[in-house]
Order: sequence, then structure tokens, then C-alpha cells
Amino acid sequence: MEIRHFMYSVLDYHEPNRLHRAPIGNSPEHILDIGTGKGSWAIDAADMYESATVRGIDLYPPPVGWVPPNCILEVDDVLEEWTWRQKFDLIHMRLLLGAFTPEEWDDVYRKCYNNLKPGGWIEQVELDVRVMSDDGTLPEDSLLAGWGPNFLGCGERSGRPLNTQTTMRAAIEKAGFRDVHEKLYKCPIGTWPKDPQLKDAGAINMEHWSSGLEGWAMWLLTKHGAPIPWSPDEVTVYVAKVRAELRNPKLHIYHYTRRVWGMKPTEVTP
Repeated sequence: MEIRHFMYSVLDYHEPNRLHRAPIGNSPEHILDIGTGKGSWAIDAADMYESATVRGIDLYPPPVGWVPPNCILEVDDVLEEWTWRQKFDLIHMRLLLGAFTPEEWDDVYRKCYNNLKPGGWIEQVELDVRVMSDDGTLPEDSLLAGWGPNFLGCGERSGRPLNTQTTMRAAIEKAGFRDVHEKLYKCPIGTWPKDPQLKDAGAINMEHWSSGLEGWAMWLLTKHGAPIPWSPDEVTVYVAKVRAELRNPKLHIYHYTRRVWGMKPTEVTP
């Protein structure tokens, strides 16, 4: 999770604000980070906005021992009734693909809308599980080329699709948000790019993928693999082969990441 947070900071290194694009001003009062994980984004947001109370929530206690005094990390489930009294200036989500069914996503976006101040913003960042190449260096019969379709199928069979980066803008607009923007990133895997910034991001992303493969694959493939659920040993062998392909320096591979941000209208029709 720390590696992932660092990678997105590198990709937005030249941006005035590396944490988000939503124009919330310099003195927000309340910020919510859904699916905070280790709390990296929430902690950085609390450091950036001393005026704000930043809440990071997840289903499990974040494994950190210290946070800024204006940062609160807590256990909560956004599918349950929201009990915060304050309205938020910004609600942030990142890499929650596979967390919810389509109906649950609609519920989450609706709750975000209802709990933002008029003029408040939602922002979400999600990656695409498909590995791609623009120059033909990724063989069509490679395990990496099949990685995305494999797990998109697992997501569909589990009822929790993994294609969130392609569906979230429409779902956010459906919830009533306006002035919706997006940015699509190509996230290299490996140090093959010539651009120094992308080369650094690719090195970080390589570590992200190499360390995360087994965790991403084990549950989905042993529960929803095709044509029948896989055994843990089959998953371990598969992951080892995928990791070996990843480290082939001749592959110029990447995946997409999409950032979407939108505003709750200042004048809301009842």
C-alpha cells in the first residue's frame, strides 16, 4: 500500500497538488477517505490541510501507531448507515475495485452525495487490471496478456466486477454529481520508459506488482477461477510464472489508472 501511494505521488510529481485534483480551496473543514488502508493518503491530507479534520475509514484497524492530531483513522463500513454529523468538503476513494457489487456502488455514491456540502467534491482513483503494450512486445499468448481477462472473469463470477475504472464516471454522474472531470494515466511496469519520471514510476510499479500478485490472485482464483476454482498450489505456480514474465526487460508494458472527480451542485433540487 505504501508503494502504491508513492507511485501515484511520482506520477503527479509536477502537479501543484499530488493528493487530489478536486478544487476544494486551501481551508477545507472536513475530509473523508474511504478504504484508507494504512492511512497514507489521509495522513498526508491532514498534514496538507491543518484546517481540516480528516477521517480515514476501513473495515480493519489501520496498522499505524501515530497520526497527525487532525487525522482520525477508524473502523467503519460505508454500506451501513452513515452517522457523521458534519458534511464533507471532499470524499476520496482509491483502489476499491472489487469491493462492492454494482448496486452497492450506487449506494456508496448516493451516500457520498448526501453527505457532501453543496459545492463539495468526490474523487476516485482506480486501476485497470489488464496489462497492455503499444509496441507489440507483449506476446498475445503470454500469461501477462491473459492476466486481465482472467481476473475480469473472476470479478464477474464473484458479483463484484473489477472494471471500476471504466464504469465509475457514469456511476458518479448517475448519482447527481456535476462538473465531472477525469484523467487517464498510463502506468508503466518496469524501467523501460525513456522519460525519467515514468522510469521512476515504472520501477515503483514493478515492486507494487511483484509484491502484490499473490495477494491479488489467491482468493479470487481459489473461489472464482475458471473453469473451476483453482487449488492454492496452482495459484502459487501461476503467480511465480507471471512474476517471471514481469521481470522480462524486453516487455514495454503498462496498465491504465483513471482519476475521476465531480462536484455536488451548490443548488440542489429537492
